[in-house]
Amino acid sequence: MNTSQNTVLVTGGSGYLGTRVIADLLQQGTAVRTTARSLDSEPAIREAVQRAGVDDGGLQVVVASLTDDAGWGAAATGVDGVYHLATPMTHATEDLELVVRPAREGTLRVLRAARDAGVPRVVLTSSFAAVGYSPKPLNADGAREYDETDWTDPEAPGLPAYPLSKTVAERAAWDFIESEGGGTELVALNPTWIAGPTLTSDPRSSLQAFLAIVGGQMPFAPRQRFGIVDVRDVASAHIAAMLTREAAGKRYLLLADGPTISWLGLATLLRERFGELAAKAPTEEVPGDELPPLLIHNDRAKAELGFAPRSAESTIVETVDDMRERGMLG
Repeated sequence: MNTSQNTVLVTGGSGYLGTRVIADLLQQGTAVRTTARSLDSEPAIREAVQRAGVDDGGLQVVVASLTDDAGWGAAATGVDGVYHLATPMTHATEDLELVVRPAREGTLRVLRAARDAGVPRVVLTSSFAAVGYSPKPLNADGAREYDETDWTDPEAPGLPAYPLSKTVAERAAWDFIESEGGGTELVALNPTWIAGPTLTSDPRSSLQAFLAIVGGQMPFAPRQRFGIVDVRDVASAHIAAMLTREAAGKRYLLLADGPTISWLGLATLLRERFGELAAKAPTEEVPGDELPPLLIHNDRAKAELGFAPRSAESTIVETVDDMRERGMLG
């Protein structure tokens, strides 16, 4: 595995995470080729990179779609590594056919193109959704505990579209590498809920939840515990996963240090730190049973990738500070 990168391919470069990964790579002197569904996205991608204070001269935008073979061979030719971040945006639909197939087939398109081009390594952005969406028996301390050996069961009844798509896509990736991968290595990163300051010009992904909390569109907090991780730390982990020899063939859970949080805990923190700005944040949870503690291990990422995450609290506060400064909160 080459521990230097001259040119890399980043799929999904217009996204919340993708723009941050591209900016970090360019900052380090790596040329980046990124895919978008249309070149209409190019100005926004370049604007995001420039917002990070980075020169976008080493950036090339090419057209390729998860649902079409066209463009992938050329996109992967001549690169030293592939970061596969692109995924169908699934939160607005529960139509499994519209979600699972492009996630799985798009991942396989990227892997085939990488293998055929002789790319040494692909870093896949998976998710904690592929690890911890199947309940486990409680441990001796009464907590549900997850590490990289755990998998969400795709056959579980009622599994929502997003965790199903991420699980199926990651499983397909590992199966492909084992049976048809040739000399291409795979590393999977499984971040928890990603927050943190954005480089995009509009609130994407998890930032919509912050808008809902602050704007009063979440009158009662959903009864759920989850991990948080900063988008800046996730981007750094991607680059480390590409350059760390012993990462080949492994999964890495990514989350901030400290305990996991609930929606009510998040809302309470915002009220405490932002006062009137968060006055509409919920003060009660929806009715239901008490949730067991959730324990998610990030030890492997720390030990092998040098992962040094920000705290959940600092990530949450800096997310809202950034959204306020950018005029995203109204």
